[in-house]
Amino acid sequence: MIIYPTIQVKGGKCVNLIRGNVTEVEEFAVAPLAAAKSYVAKGAEWLHLVDIDGILQGGEHNGEVITEIMKSVDIPCQVGGGIRTMAAAEWWFKAGADRIVLGTAAVKDRTFVREACSHWPGKVLVSIDAYEGKVVIEGWREKTMFSPLELAREFQNIGAAAIIYTDIDMDIDLPEASFAHTTQLAKELEIDVISSGTVRRLDDVAVLKHLPRISGAIIGRALFQNAVSLEDAIAVAKQPVAETPFI
Repeated sequence: MIIYPTIQVKGGKCVNLIRGNVTEVEEFAVAPLAAAKSYVAKGAEWLHLVDIDGILQGGEHNGEVITEIMKSVDIPCQVGGGIRTMAAAEWWFKAGADRIVLGTAAVKDRTFVREACSHWPGKVLVSIDAYEGKVVIEGWREKTMFSPLELAREFQNIGAAAIIYTDIDMDIDLPEASFAHTTQLAKELEIDVISSGTVRRLDDVAVLKHLPRISGAIIGRALFQNAVSLEDAIAVAKQPVAETPFI
């Protein structure tokens, strides 16, 4: 399983979204490039980079900052945030992205998602964010009537690299939240799933490692707040899977 440390950029700064609200953010003192270099030094295999302003407005608002990161590190990077057209996707690939992440477009423009997956097979990730059993879009601001599994099934055989599944219930610490939604989604799909929003402590990495079809975990806030060490998370993710899972 791969650990994807994430760097969310808004106004050129590293931020964390408070309860997923794209207009309410916590700023971190470390600069995005410094954070990226630190993650590489600690053994990161990939970086997950998000243009928060892009989510809000579309376009490459933090393109210069994110491009600088991609040019300065020697590991692959995947980029998301407001990529809604083939031109925007091509811009990021030319800027150095190894993979792009499409989120809101999975609901609002499925033709574009299919075209992107066909044009760049294995280089497009479809991101599905779910709250209380329904997919949400536009930076978690708009709730849809789609279930995560219903939407994910539409994209599992079109050339996407994986499905990124964000369990918002867990991310915002709802009392009844558990790994059940992530587990069920991964079991039902024929495509790898990268889990997001589920790691708050090291034990969560161990749990994800034993779930079916989970190929990776995106970790942001837990790293910035030092609740989880990247080195420890990578070490747990690399441990051999026992023959009999403990959950």
